[in-house]
Amino acid sequence: MVKRVAVINDLSGLGKCSLTAAIPVLSVMGVQACPVPTAVLTNQTGYDSYYCDDYTDKIDYYTEEWQKRGLTLDGIYTGFLGSAAQVAKILHFIEVFRRENTLLFVDPVMGDMGNVYDTYTPELARQMQKLVQHADVITPNLTECCILTGTDYKHLTSHQGSADYLQMIRRMAQPLLDSGIGTVIITGIIYQASLDPAPKYYNLVLSGGDCHILSSAMHGGSYSGTGDLLASVVCAGMVRGESPECAAKRAVDFLEKALIETVREEIPRNDGINFEPYLSMLL
Repeated sequence: MVKRVAVINDLSGLGKCSLTAAIPVLSVMGVQACPVPTAVLTNQTGYDSYYCDDYTDKIDYYTEEWQKRGLTLDGIYTGFLGSAAQVAKILHFIEVFRRENTLLFVDPVMGDMGNVYDTYTPELARQMQKLVQHADVITPNLTECCILTGTDYKHLTSHQGSADYLQMIRRMAQPLLDSGIGTVIITGIIYQASLDPAPKYYNLVLSGGDCHILSSAMHGGSYSGTGDLLASVVCAGMVRGESPECAAKRAVDFLEKALIETVREEIPRNDGINFEPYLSMLL
């Protein structure tokens, strides 16, 4: 039977992120994506202008209608939230639909590269901390992990040249694991190991007391939707029964191929990654 995941995220018409990234990834991996839009945008927020229609007041309709139909879910996957007020509605959704074997996967979208997004507020951060406490898996980037743990990003990254840098990040994330979150995957860490000729992107997969380190070469700059694509591959993989490290390795390999193509074609960063030709890697 096909696995089914509720994907609670925004729908951006341009930018290849959020739902437009998650739906094709989950589908090609044999998982049915059931979208719950948190907002509908003309284009993702990295462009110089955009229109956003907030869907906070519509989330409850999804909960009510799906509950009438006795919907069962193998996973609940949350991404971009348009406001702090959405967390309470999502927690209610989780209370209604989560069962013993339902994977709760939270991508705590709040910022990147030391900067917060336009929609970020301190209240959103507080509510996001509540949400992640219920999660089985979270996939913060380094900025978001700092927010969740109350760590100073600038102070942490000032140690980027230290041989102990990745271990420092692992120790920073330990309170999240101690709180009961089963798996923490920290993405987008820029680090240059002593024998590497250039910096690479690193991802730390922390699960069950183990730490798996995955790296890939840096291709171009930061592109829209990279984190959404990685989280979507990992979510679908884990719903299918893969280990966190295997699912993350699949995601990193997929993204690296797509990024090479994106740079070669000189695609603007706001337009997102040219991932469609590489979806077959996820079969």
